[in-house]
Amino acid sequence: MPDSPRWRRASAVFALVVPLAGCGDPGPVTLQVLAASSLAEVVAELGDAYRHSHPRVRVETETGGSQEMADRVSDLRPGDVLVTADEAAMNEVDDYLTGRRRIVAHNSLTIAVAPGNPRGLRGLADLTRPGLRVTIGANVVPVGRYARHVFAKAGLNVRWTGEAISARAVLDRVRSGQADAGLVYITDMRSAGVAADSVPIPADQNVTVNYPAAAVKDGEHREEAEAFVAWLASAEAGRLFHKHGFAAPTTSQ
Repeated sequence: MPDSPRWRRASAVFALVVPLAGCGDPGPVTLQVLAASSLAEVVAELGDAYRHSHPRVRVETETGGSQEMADRVSDLRPGDVLVTADEAAMNEVDDYLTGRRRIVAHNSLTIAVAPGNPRGLRGLADLTRPGLRVTIGANVVPVGRYARHVFAKAGLNVRWTGEAISARAVLDRVRSGQADAGLVYITDMRSAGVAADSVPIPADQNVTVNYPAAAVKDGEHREEAEAFVAWLASAEAGRLFHKHGFAAPTTSQ
């Protein structure tokens, strides 16, 4: 009978079991990180390190020009985390981001030249030489904005002969002999190997390159994305950035 003691006991047990059936461990999560191309090597290692301490979270990375990656967050597949090479690229899509934005690493610029520096460049002022083929980033990409800032800071009127869509593209033109010199990130020179040398830019003429990171508002895993962004500003992540030639943020965020 429905009112019998046996039925009531069975109902009580069922009431306990049903809620518990939905309380198991959450399944694995895959975060898609869209990052500036200058982070190509370090971001993969960051993803591996994060999964080691967060086994439930797998990190997939896609790298490209900062502007290209920023444009992706307004598409149908917006990703979960965006990391760009300057604030301007991220500001343009701020409405598509959520949570706390953090500066996770710093960089600076250098002058890439052919192996052995055959044109004998000694600094920024030499980039004004007539006949010198100089390539910089386009003004719509971070490395191009930084290059123009460097020239303005040094008070130089450099007449560059070519523009490229990324720092890696600038470096490729120097490596291939299409340019005598180009402004790239210091970390890019690690990927050049013996195919290029560099001429340093003094600190008082250089700029600080900032890498901001933020979670994507329409991403599939907002909570996990915000946690990953916070981790990118941690000491553990900072050691990996430093390993690849980046500087850690100098102030707490």
